[in-house]
Order: sequence, then C-alpha cells, then structure tokens
Amino acid sequence: MRVALRGPRSIRWRLTLLYSALFAVAGAVLLSFTYVLVANSEPGVRVGSPERRDTFSQGIPKGPDAPLVAQYVQQRLSVQRDEQLQQLLIESGIALAVMIVVSVALGWLMAGRVLDPLRTMTAAARRISADNLHERLAVPGPDDELKAMADTFDAVLARLEGAFEAQKQFVANASHELRTPLTLQQALVDVALADPDASAGTLRATCVRVRAAGREQERLIDALLTLARSQQGLERREFVDLAEVVRGRLPEGGGGRPCVEAELGPAPLLGDPQLIERLVVNLADNAVRHNLPEGEGSWVRVWTGVDGGWPVLRIENSGAVIGADEVRGLFQPFRRLGGARVRVRGAGVTGLGLGLSIVAAVAAAHGGGVVAWAREGGGLGVEVRLPAAARLTQGS
Repeated sequence: MRVALRGPRSIRWRLTLLYSALFAVAGAVLLSFTYVLVANSEPGVRVGSPERRDTFSQGIPKGPDAPLVAQYVQQRLSVQRDEQLQQLLIESGIALAVMIVVSVALGWLMAGRVLDPLRTMTAAARRISADNLHERLAVPGPDDELKAMADTFDAVLARLEGAFEAQKQFVANASHELRTPLTLQQALVDVALADPDASAGTLRATCVRVRAAGREQERLIDALLTLARSQQGLERREFVDLAEVVRGRLPEGGGGRPCVEAELGPAPLLGDPQLIERLVVNLADNAVRHNLPEGEGSWVRVWTGVDGGWPVLRIENSGAVIGADEVRGLFQPFRRLGGARVRVRGAGVTGLGLGLSIVAAVAAAHGGGVVAWAREGGGLGVEVRLPAAARLTQGS
C-alpha cells in the first residue's frame, strides 16, 4: 500500500515553515561563517599585536631546552584551540536549534497576524449569496495588497449585483411582454366563444386579430433569440461591407415616410452577416419609427465609412427633444421612448423595446461599441464602431 506524503495544507503552516526555514538557513550561514573565521585565525597569543607576541616570547626560558618547551607550548595551544572550536560548534548548534524552535513559534504568530484580514474576508465572502449581494467586505486599513484585493472583490460584487438586478428586470419585462399577446389572444377567443350568435365574419375577424397577436409574439421571440445569440459571441466571421448592407436595407422616403439622405462609403469588416444585417435593420426601423409626425419635415441621415481605422455606421433622425437621462437608458432591454415620439405606421405597430439592446449586443459581440446622443433640435443620433477586417486578422 502506497502512502502519499502531503505537505501542510494550511497557508499559515506553510508561511510558518517558510519563515523558520529562512531563519535556519540564515543562522546556519552566519554560524558557518563565524566558525570559518575562527578556525582560520592564527593559534595562541600570536593573534594580537606584535608587542604581545614579544612579551610571550620573553617568557620562554632560554637554553638548550628552549625549542622543546616552545614546541610543547604550541602543541598545548593547538589542542586547546581545537577543543575551543569543538565547544564553539556544539554551543552554536544548540543555540541555533533553540532559535529555530523560537522562530517557529514567532513565525506562527506572525503568519496569523498577516492572515487575519484574509480570514475576515473569507468569512464575509461566505456570508454573501445571491440574496445579499449588496453586502461588501469593506476591509479597513492601509492601502496595501490585501486591501487592494478586498476592494477588487467588492468591485466584482458590485458588477455581479448589477448583472443580477438586470437579469431579474429582464426576466420580469420579458414575462410581461410575452404575456400580453397571450392575454389578448385568450380574451379574443373567450369573447368569440361567449357569443352564441357569432357569425362567420365575426369569427373570421377574431381569427385575424388572434393571428396578428401571434405575429407580434413571434417578433418578440425572434428579437429575444437574436439578443441571446449576440450575447453569446460569434461562431463565424465573413467579409462584410457595411455600405452594402445599409444600401440593401435603406428605408425608402416619400409617401409620408421621412426623407432619407445617405452617404455610403466603403466600411469593410469581418463579422456575422446576419447579425450585422439585424443591427442595420434595427437602427433604420428605430430612425423611421421614432421620428416627427407625417408632414412636419421628418428626415433620416445615414453615413458609412472608415473613421480612425474603424468601420463606422452613423444614423441620425429628426424628432422630438430627448432628455439626457432618457438617452442613457435606451440600450436597456424593453426600454421605450415616450409615446409622443412613436410614429404609428399601421394598426398595432409598436416598438418592442429591444432594438437598441440588440444593436449594442451585436456591436459588443464583434468587438466594437455603440454610442447615442440627443440632437439639439430634437431627434437622436447613433454611431456604431466595429473593428476593421485587417485589425481582426492581426488580432487573431
């Protein structure tokens, strides 16, 4: 049977062992250096000034036995020196062992002090769940690495809280939007069934209205699927020219529709043709739908080209004055402008509130961005910037 040897899993123990090991190595090096210096020094009293060596030499008796006496003295000094070195080595080793034990205790205490903020953050993080994402670590103290980590974690929690709130709001809005056509269909069918004298024409009219409500629901589902697909990223990239896509989807003016002015320059990029087409269609539909009423000089301006190395699509339209706060919320799902700016082109034609959300998601999926601004004279301007084909090729 094999026994797996594992080191300590606690980071406090690892830090303690690390501190102790470093102290032991440093102490061993210091003692070795001291021992080498003592061992390489000259023996006896010759280690000192010349005057002391002269005094010692004067103490040796003169005569024929002087060399033997001097040799004996040197031997005794050498033996004594070896004994002193041996004693120094033993006592230094004992002192080093004692200090290593002390360093383990001190290392354990210091590691605990260092890890106290981490334990506090861990306990706080375990208490935070989807139900209390508003809580924060809020670690006090100096601006060191641990506080920076805690602040980063708090920032992540703030983004998660925003994402959860946006998701809850999106689900609630989607449920409401999907329920509305179903409620309408149910009401139409109930009214028709409750009328025993309903004629074929009445039932046919009811079926037409139910079908229209079903189409509205289908449009909403398609928009939601497009939004979800855009947020998942791109599965393929093909060569697309924004100018060609806009030219094929450019709204026609006249007949009560806004006057359309187009300046279409080449704007090549690599992307998903279907998503790019959906982006253009949504922007064009919004520009036509949210405009001035018929006969009041409504217009739409479309521009494509390359600006600063980025393919750009810019669409502006006339309309009522929009507040800055209202513009900031246009890219939120199911966020609609006021009813005064909605141009009704036919019965039951209303915006779904997903147009600009899909535009922002498609632009983000392609690595680009979108901005919107309120025009001073009324109306809205939207600009979409997407990475150029050469930029994407180099990045990949």
